[in-house]
Parts: sequence; C-alpha cells; structure tokens
Amino acid sequence: MPPLKLIRHLDNNMSDSTFLRRFSGAWKSCLLLSLACCALGVQAQVPADNPDWQESTAPAPPRFDPKQLLDVDMPPYVSMKFGIDPTTLAVTPDGIVRYVVVATSPGGSVSAFFEGIRCATGEVKSYARSSANGVWTLVKATEWRGLNDKQPSKHALALARQGVCEGNTTAGSAADILRRLKAK
Repeated sequence: MPPLKLIRHLDNNMSDSTFLRRFSGAWKSCLLLSLACCALGVQAQVPADNPDWQESTAPAPPRFDPKQLLDVDMPPYVSMKFGIDPTTLAVTPDGIVRYVVVATSPGGSVSAFFEGIRCATGEVKSYARSSANGVWTLVKATEWRGLNDKQPSKHALALARQGVCEGNTTAGSAADILRRLKAK
C-alpha cells in the first residue's frame, strides 16, 4: 500500500480536508526544519568577507608553562588532556587568535603546539610543535584547515566553541576570551 493511502487508511475517521490540512502542515514543518539545518551548515562554510585578507606574520613560538594551563573540555572518549597557557593567547589585528596548546597523554608524555584559529572562516593553522624538552620545531608548509575537517585531534574545534569564537567572529580581546574559557 502506498504511504499516502496507508496514512489515510490508519486515520479513516478524518475528513479529507482535515487530513490534507494536517498532512500539509507536517510537510511544511519538515521542509522548514530541513532548510534551517542546511542554513546552519552553510554558515560554517561562508568565505571571509574580505577577499584581500592577508595573514600577519606569526611571531616566534612563545615560551609556555605546563603548570598553569586552562583545561580544554574534550569528549570523554578522548584520552589525551589538552590545555592552553593563558600567557600565550593573543588576538591579532587580522582576526587570528594564536595560542600554545599543551597535550598530555595518559602516560605523561607532553607535546605542545603553537596554533592560530581564524573564526571568520572556521579554520586552524599549526605554526610549530614542541616536545617535552621545550624545543620548538617550525611546521613546514603551514596551511589553514577547517575546524571540522578530519584531524587527529579536535582540540581546536573545542577551543573555538568554548570561548575563542562567537559565531564566525573572534570573541573579543585576549582578556575577554580568557574570561570565557575560565567561566565555561
């Protein structure tokens, strides 16, 4: 039995006009919900407003202190612990939020990454990596990657959601962002 006939058969106490009104109302609701979901997905992929945007030169990776980290909340299935050193967080005039994030494995191994998030495009870039000895290694051929792309870790996406970005804009000054991260 076709779906429409099946629905009408199951609800045979309704008149045809009542059935059509209810069916068209449900259809309109589904259509509006679908369009809303599509619009939300597209918003995250909107290109930057300024096609002439140029990234400012990244400074040398800053020193960090693994003893003063602000935790980044990660899903329970993530065994690594992530935190940012608040003294390394900076907001540049071109809209990039740069920071050092420290990753600690369950066994105690420590690695650090000097990264930047560009909220306007929903992207992250790694500039340098450091091992437990604190020596930085610059990343060759750095490039912007989407926060939602398949990456080994989603810590940058978690940071963006927890206080670095507000929609597709930077969530204020470094002090504003740190306040948001501490209050989460």
